[in-house]
Amino acid sequence: MYYGTIKKTDIANGEGVRVSLFVSGCRNCCKGCFNRETWNFRYGREFTGETEAELISLLQPDYIAGLTVLGGDPFEEENQRVLAPFLERVKRTCPGKTIWCYTGYVWDRDLVPETGRKHCEVTDRMLAVLDVLVDGPFIEAEKDISLQFRGSKNQRILRFTGSTSEPN
Repeated sequence: MYYGTIKKTDIANGEGVRVSLFVSGCRNCCKGCFNRETWNFRYGREFTGETEAELISLLQPDYIAGLTVLGGDPFEEENQRVLAPFLERVKRTCPGKTIWCYTGYVWDRDLVPETGRKHCEVTDRMLAVLDVLVDGPFIEAEKDISLQFRGSKNQRILRFTGSTSEPN
């Protein structure tokens, strides 16, 4: 997996001051996307063990509320296979930090077992460690700059509890 950038202090992509990882690779290719360069799966730098260690270190200060993963799209199967074990590590080693994830896919259509077009062998593991999932493609006709933490009216903010992959 590749990533486009790491924001060390981000206040736009989730509650509180966050560390944000912008992964590369997206097949949604939404019209009006603010991050088109990350559609390319090979854009930016390779995500390595050193990248993981850097992110874990960046999450340590008390003023950091958590990690946000966006892109590109974290729920492309290639990205899920790298992110699932990494996010489990974040949850284990950074207790009290929240994990937010943005996807252009729709949770109850694209990420569900058996029929979800983006569900793979690690999807449930990834969903189980998320605190918040912002789902849905960016739709330019529904763009609303007054919305908090999302770009278009169709996108939802789904909050998860505990080890379930069901939002509350």
